[in-house]
Amino acid sequence: MIRFGSLELKSNLFLSPLAGYTNLPFRIVVREIGGVDLCTTDLVNARSLIERNPKALKLVETNDQDRPLAVQLFGAVPGEMRDAARICEDLGARSVDINMGCPVKKVVKVGGGSAMMTDHARTQDLVRGMIEAVQIPVTAKMRLGWDDENLTAPGLAAALEEAGIAAVFVHGRTREQGFSGGVNLAGIRAVVQAVKRVPVIGNGDVTTPEAARHMLDVTGCAGVSAGRGAFYDPWLFRRTRHLLATGELLPEPSFEERLVIVRRHLDLMIEVFGEKLGCVMFRKIAPWYAKRFGPAAEFNKKVVQMSTRAEFESITANYVVWRRQFCDADGELTPRYRLAPMVASFLREDERASATREAIPVPKGPVEVW
Repeated sequence: MIRFGSLELKSNLFLSPLAGYTNLPFRIVVREIGGVDLCTTDLVNARSLIERNPKALKLVETNDQDRPLAVQLFGAVPGEMRDAARICEDLGARSVDINMGCPVKKVVKVGGGSAMMTDHARTQDLVRGMIEAVQIPVTAKMRLGWDDENLTAPGLAAALEEAGIAAVFVHGRTREQGFSGGVNLAGIRAVVQAVKRVPVIGNGDVTTPEAARHMLDVTGCAGVSAGRGAFYDPWLFRRTRHLLATGELLPEPSFEERLVIVRRHLDLMIEVFGEKLGCVMFRKIAPWYAKRFGPAAEFNKKVVQMSTRAEFESITANYVVWRRQFCDADGELTPRYRLAPMVASFLREDERASATREAIPVPKGPVEVW
């Protein structure tokens, strides 16, 4: 268990916001697979939420299956952030997360995201106003700093703790890095050491259960959060929680298990967005699942043109038949076509994390310019 102020959570594993991907359907998928408790929405513009912009309201859409939920806000105007936090509370959010890490230019240029790490006093005042306005916990998501010469996260975390923040999420890269290079575990450890009471949650390159355990061991953080890693492998949280509890690494899901989850994800996309839009949106999601199918060229070139649920089923059925040429009599991929191990067993856990990270690109969409 882990506690964010008054909020008691059953898991110290968290789903990070991934713009364009961690919407309601995906949050339900990872919850149903298991291992995660608190999930966070895509980042939402505070002003747009106050103005009841339909796109903003869609980003915070939730239901009874999606509990507990945190809404991540970005903005730099204290009054707007305070009022938006109240709206989140009214909508049923159990926590509000402030984005202080997004390096996207349109967010930074208005003083939000990573820009909030450059003026601690101003950011502290903004956070204090939000905390005083709501009864639910307020947390913050930050990077290590603007660049390698300005690693301000430890000082900012201490200032936010003084203001009453309930928890701090730290992505172990700077704003200048974007998603390039490796995660700086020493930087995350420095943030852990800078605070006295609040839990620090590490983030970045959490792509395997071993990488999550390594981050916990090296940094001393209270939990870990995954974005790209969870999208690449929705079983990440369940397998990580099992590893932490028992020391045993569960096997990878079978091809058939993966197909069940792909179908479930598509059904939820259709339920939330309608068949036409849901299928179009799923064109960029299905190939991510296919990365774990083995040979998948036949599937990918057709699924990116799908328009209906029936069309998806036809594509999948044909692919299952096509894929058999790479399998043995038991239906398993032959050694030549078998998925290469995610990481070599003789590598250290940090080296394995790096090797896995190289195989996971930044998803196409709003996040790719980060």
